[in-house]
Amino acid sequence: MTKAGWAFFLAAAVSLAIGPKAIELLARLKLRQTISEDAPERHRDKQGTPMMGGLIILIGTAVGTAAFWTQSSRLSAVVLLTLAFAGLGFLDDMLIATRGKSLGLKARQKLLIQFVLAIAFMIWVHANRTAYPTGVPLWGGRMIDLGWAYYPIAVLMIVGMSNAFNLADGLDGLVSGLTVIVALTLGAILMASESSGMSTISWALAGGCIGFLWYNCNPAKVFMGDTGSLALGAATAGIAIAARIEFFYLVICLIFLVEAFSVMLQVASFKSTGKRIFKMTPIHHHFELSGWPEQKIVVRFWIVQGLISLAVLGWLGILKVWR
Repeated sequence: MTKAGWAFFLAAAVSLAIGPKAIELLARLKLRQTISEDAPERHRDKQGTPMMGGLIILIGTAVGTAAFWTQSSRLSAVVLLTLAFAGLGFLDDMLIATRGKSLGLKARQKLLIQFVLAIAFMIWVHANRTAYPTGVPLWGGRMIDLGWAYYPIAVLMIVGMSNAFNLADGLDGLVSGLTVIVALTLGAILMASESSGMSTISWALAGGCIGFLWYNCNPAKVFMGDTGSLALGAATAGIAIAARIEFFYLVICLIFLVEAFSVMLQVASFKSTGKRIFKMTPIHHHFELSGWPEQKIVVRFWIVQGLISLAVLGWLGILKVWR
């Protein structure tokens, strides 16, 4: 078995093992979720569920990655980016828990910090890349050179995906399950092309999420909070940038992009016409208000994510390599 495979199983085992005690500790510290008044009515039953369970994912991922660490500046940079966004989410969750309201950092405060962290990461990228530093590899060996536009686009990708994962985290098990598939897909792509440890952290991340999913599936015993969702979005985007697979990453993360764009379209439509396109956004709430049970929405999103991932792996010929 590869290092990435061992990292996956170790991270999953650690997350599973520490889950019960971690949930008990979060509840004892009164770190509980406050449900927004704008959430669907059926979510009222989730009030008081322990949050900040993203720490379970991060601990599992950290152990899995550290146990099979490959000395690499790229791996170190992605780890630091992940921890920085996790720290931001932790602060936001703490404010929500202590205030007893679904209100943490102000949106502009959170965005400012996210941009600062993403810019710092891209400064590292600029300082450490040599060949085609602003090029984005496409399919069939093609590449597009974005020039200096690459850097602001990459910063927007990190910030945007971090927030997209955060927006999608509205149903039990949705983001944790989707991240398992996304991270496994990224790791599979990278196993066939590099040895800098990116595949190891990708699969460790998947393992951490699958262990957490045991407790996060409906009805959830714990929520990941911003501590988890902001970190997961930044981590996967950071892996894609460090490993030069940005284009394929965005294709793989189509569901997260749809979740984010549904919010943007709703806001734009309401401000310009006074009408809403969807019953509620992000779009998973639209399906909820259309009568779909929560479990059905989550599983169907997982299925679609799996099909997207398989399509990308087939497109790149990864499945043929594994056959």
